[in-house]
Amino acid sequence: MRGLYEALMSASRAHAKWELEMSNNIIRNRRHLLVLALMMLPLIIPAIGFAADLPSFIGGKSAYGPSHYNPMMFYGSMAVGVCAGLITGCIGAGGGFVITPALMSLGVKGILAVGTDQFHIFAKAIMGTVIHKKLGNVNVPLAIAFLVGSGLGVTAGGTLNRALFNANPVLSDFIISLIYVIMLGFLGFYSMYDFIKNKDTSGDVHGGPTGTTKLAQKLQSVNLAPMVKFDEDLCPGGRKISGWFVAFCGAVVGFAAAIMGVGGGFLTFPMFVYGLGVSSFTAVGTDILQIIFTAGYSSIAQYAIYGYIFYTLAMGMLVGSLLGIQIGAATTKVVSGVYIRAFYAIAILAGFVNRAFALPEKMTQMGYISMSAETGKLLSNIGAWIFFGLVLIFAGWIILNFIRGLPTLRAETAKASYADGKGVSH
Repeated sequence: MRGLYEALMSASRAHAKWELEMSNNIIRNRRHLLVLALMMLPLIIPAIGFAADLPSFIGGKSAYGPSHYNPMMFYGSMAVGVCAGLITGCIGAGGGFVITPALMSLGVKGILAVGTDQFHIFAKAIMGTVIHKKLGNVNVPLAIAFLVGSGLGVTAGGTLNRALFNANPVLSDFIISLIYVIMLGFLGFYSMYDFIKNKDTSGDVHGGPTGTTKLAQKLQSVNLAPMVKFDEDLCPGGRKISGWFVAFCGAVVGFAAAIMGVGGGFLTFPMFVYGLGVSSFTAVGTDILQIIFTAGYSSIAQYAIYGYIFYTLAMGMLVGSLLGIQIGAATTKVVSGVYIRAFYAIAILAGFVNRAFALPEKMTQMGYISMSAETGKLLSNIGAWIFFGLVLIFAGWIILNFIRGLPTLRAETAKASYADGKGVSH
């Protein structure tokens, strides 16, 4: 269990690092900002912004049939994006976990929350990725084998999600909520236990293991063609592993991403590093292409063309997260790491409570348990209140510390500028 927790945490940290890099690439590049402005044009015209005439393949009016829509959802999506960005930037892990549960609490059906979250990740990847900087890290055979599996996994996950929704929308919401309850419950309680025990985990700068794991050594010893060679620059003669194992990992990542709406990078890193024995250097580089493919293929081919995305909400989350992640990252310079670890556990547990309290209402609607509709609705509302209450308290705490730390941050910026100017003058 400890190994699984560390693997998931390393995945979370790696994805958070990717999120911060993408956000910085967008904000610090005029061309990327222009692309963002063009994508935001539909929101400038109120009639289109409220989903009156958008084409169905990007989430038009017909796409909202399974879920009611109101302007508050758009403003709520921006707030969700800000909070997720604050968590990601400040904690360096886990902000994306709260997006799908938060959207579902705003009244968005689970399948639309999944599709919308993936489209938001894809838009961020397309605008923020600087491909030429990462090509040196990418192992092409490894990426191809992984993407073949990822495509199959995404197709299977998207098909299953749509089939569940078409068969029974309540069952679809229940399954998605249950998956988040299990994952967030495990991460949240283990994180709180880890915080209380105050134990430090060992690993490299990306949160991975310090050496090749026993599982990776065993898989690399299996000679099953086609064999993929990697890490030639880091290890004499490089390492080899069967392409079938790589494709299987891709299928698992693609399936999970399509079902949960998370970025494929969340699971790619631990599978590469812990399962296949790929160095973190190669894993991070290869993961860039994987996220674009997995999130893009899933959000467009499995959800958008069927009308299962909210374009307006995706753009609202994107803008909000760009703001939140910058504030969160800056706050880490003026806040103790002990408090950050504690708030991470609380934020994840808030998502767990949110979905756990929604389950009784879904089970009652499907006839699995006997409970009045009012009681089920009340429990669901309590879960939403607890979730948004804790997340807003956390967000407020980050923003307050950011404001209080502005003098320190300005002094550091001025000091750095002075040092740079002095270096140039010499």
